[in-house]
Amino acid sequence: MVPAIRLKYNNSFSTEKYQQLLVQLGNPPFRVAETPVFVPKALGEKLVQAGEDVINAILQPDFKARTAKSIPKHFAVPDENAHSHFIIADFGICLDENGELTPKLIELQGFPSLFAFQELMAQGFRNHFDIPADYTNFFNGFDNNTYFDFLRDIIIGPCAREQVILLEVLPHQQKTKPDFYYTAEKLGISIVCVSELIPEGKQLFYLHNGIKTPVKRIYNRVIFEDLDTYKTQLGNTSFLFHELDVEWIPHPNWFYRISKYTLPMIHSPYAPKAWFLHELPVVPKDLDQYVLKPLFSFAGTGVKIDVTPADIDQVKDPENWILQQKVHYAPVVHTPDGNAICEIRLMYGWPEGAPRPVLMHNLARLSKGKMIGVGFNSGQTWVGGTCAFFEP
Repeated sequence: MVPAIRLKYNNSFSTEKYQQLLVQLGNPPFRVAETPVFVPKALGEKLVQAGEDVINAILQPDFKARTAKSIPKHFAVPDENAHSHFIIADFGICLDENGELTPKLIELQGFPSLFAFQELMAQGFRNHFDIPADYTNFFNGFDNNTYFDFLRDIIIGPCAREQVILLEVLPHQQKTKPDFYYTAEKLGISIVCVSELIPEGKQLFYLHNGIKTPVKRIYNRVIFEDLDTYKTQLGNTSFLFHELDVEWIPHPNWFYRISKYTLPMIHSPYAPKAWFLHELPVVPKDLDQYVLKPLFSFAGTGVKIDVTPADIDQVKDPENWILQQKVHYAPVVHTPDGNAICEIRLMYGWPEGAPRPVLMHNLARLSKGKMIGVGFNSGQTWVGGTCAFFEP
């Protein structure tokens, strides 16, 4: 998206450098794109403003009341705190009516993303490719040291490191495990499977170097639907839904509150119009310009991108679906084998008690299919997960 830098990068690319990058990243079990994204200043400023519009909607005093029905009853966890410690927001990169680059909101989540891994990735691109020194992957003046200091303060806080765990379902089988490993390395906390927790009344313990150790804080990476999906391997997990003497970072309920459920509440030039299906005043005549999304599914499952009136008629639970104006990604990232569309994720940390979250880092994804994601890019190159570097 910055033509001179893009051309220079493409011309200097080598497969050998790319393979060295993958080795530094631990050969992730997901596709890493051959290139980062270079974001021009004007688009970067729009992205930051688009993110602030999202945050302002979440900061509305009635936000909790309006999202009370977002939490499935069987997944509600007690002792919810005042706000999510992490927020992520995904924006598709489009062209506006004047042909200028602009972001459009796709998804958002009150849940951590690859906060550690993305910094490792940015370092990797700098180590193996010629990234302009004045371009940055950070926001708000962070550098590598202050970034991890900030993460450490949010996740560990005043606790002893051995009393803080990264909790996940079967973590060593997850595609995101490179992030778990780098988080553990940088923060000095243990990676724990839900099945390894030892509940005793309101207390939780785990074995740390063979010693039963109390858990005071949980860096929560559990998608609670997985508790049902893998219940045979996990055993009893009902204790997670009881009152516990632990702090969740972030609390599980925020996964649902800040989600597709929030999209109809965001009014911004960078957010496509969206309605809960049961509140839709009239079915638009131009349905081909909308997508139909189930509220309680993830990673793009169940999304209908070519909507018909029959699709809407067949929905039995319209309160659990949204109709969202379609976002038309622009193929603006030039690669040696065709242009790619792009999505950029803004990643926020929110210290307990702070007035608003802080924009920290980013994640980018490239695709040459109809949708972003590995499943839509089979056999393609110059697609996959990456990071963005922003023009100063």
